[in-house]
Amino acid sequence: MKKIAFYLLGFLVFSSSIDAQEYSVPRTPDGNPDLQGVWQAINTAVWDIQDHSSQWGMPAGQGVVVGNDLPYQASALEKRQTNYENRLTDDPEANCKMVGVPRITYMPYPFQIIQTPNQIVMTYEWVHSIRNIYMNSEHPEGPIQWYMGDSRGYWDGDTLVVDVVHFTDETWFDRSGNYHGEGLHVIERYTRLGPDHMQYDVTVEDPEIFTEPWHMSMPLYRRQEENIRILEYECYALAEDRQETN
Repeated sequence: MKKIAFYLLGFLVFSSSIDAQEYSVPRTPDGNPDLQGVWQAINTAVWDIQDHSSQWGMPAGQGVVVGNDLPYQASALEKRQTNYENRLTDDPEANCKMVGVPRITYMPYPFQIIQTPNQIVMTYEWVHSIRNIYMNSEHPEGPIQWYMGDSRGYWDGDTLVVDVVHFTDETWFDRSGNYHGEGLHVIERYTRLGPDHMQYDVTVEDPEIFTEPWHMSMPLYRRQEENIRILEYECYALAEDRQETN
């Protein structure tokens, strides 16, 4: 029993020493945290952002919604159910459209971050989607309806904060039909945790659809392959090829 306690104490001391070693975030020449690289989420949020059991063609998964509950307005639940029933045809992803923010981050494809002092660019494998995040500037006057919204960023210590507005209501949060309206407001936080890990936290607000703001949280992983690069997923061309062979 004493030996077990000794090993346990040693493990705790070792773990504490690891926690005490603070990660030194790499920096760009202008002094800001360097988030550059090819990153990818590894989870099942693209199928359903909440906890879900397995189905045909869909793996079981733990949700990324903090607390797991989505605070839908009662008036929004019917459309949520309709979306679910028609998900195989009505999902924007199934129609080769840009999937919006934050869904583009946890699609099962990598994305690349490129930085300059005044702008951060994120390029995605899914249908050549690109986001331009303009730093320390204001959103243009709306209303404007963009699939990817308008992104404006700033640094909060070592965290990149991105404020996104001006959305269309045509995108969903996942393949199960969770959705939003034109009034969607997203705040993203990207925090480098280690050489190959980054924390991605999201706050979602849309008073027309939800009774209160809610949150998502997940790690992102830096791809390690030699000469890793963003390739292409040309959805429309692939869909046409599939139709021709059927």
